[in-house]
Amino acid sequence: MNKIAILYGSSGGNAASIARQVQDLFEGEADIYNVLEVTLDEIKDYTYYVIGTSTTGIGDLQDDWEGFLPSFARLDFTGKKAAIFALGDSASYSTSFAESMKVVYDEIHDKVEIVGQVPDEGYTYDISTAVSEGMWIGLPLDEDNEYDLTQERLEKWVDILKKEFV
Repeated sequence: MNKIAILYGSSGGNAASIARQVQDLFEGEADIYNVLEVTLDEIKDYTYYVIGTSTTGIGDLQDDWEGFLPSFARLDFTGKKAAIFALGDSASYSTSFAESMKVVYDEIHDKVEIVGQVPDEGYTYDISTAVSEGMWIGLPLDEDNEYDLTQERLEKWVDILKKEFV
């Protein structure tokens, strides 16, 4: 077992694809789990969590996370860290871009140290509750409109996480 667990919920496949890319960037140092199929017992001993979700509708959390997040939030996070990525559509949902990240954040931020915030630069959207004081609370990605920026954004983000997950 590695120290890093990548947990994702995916309806259309994009979050699953991003989770696999994150796993690849950790070069064999991370295990990956679909929240629809994992148990808390399987993940409770990890030190670091990378949490990935898509945003559905107007800022809503992906369905599989809806059922899993309350249980996950009850884990003992003493001495642990978590990072969040969220997918969204910055054009069609410009006023709620990647807001599922905020739903996850609100559920766990007082229980675990959240790392992996990124500057709100280079994104095209109107507003998001996942931005605070010029920083995203995690990594937002748009596979619908900005897919050409995903790889670079992921590489930079995972580099940040590698420094935090020590």
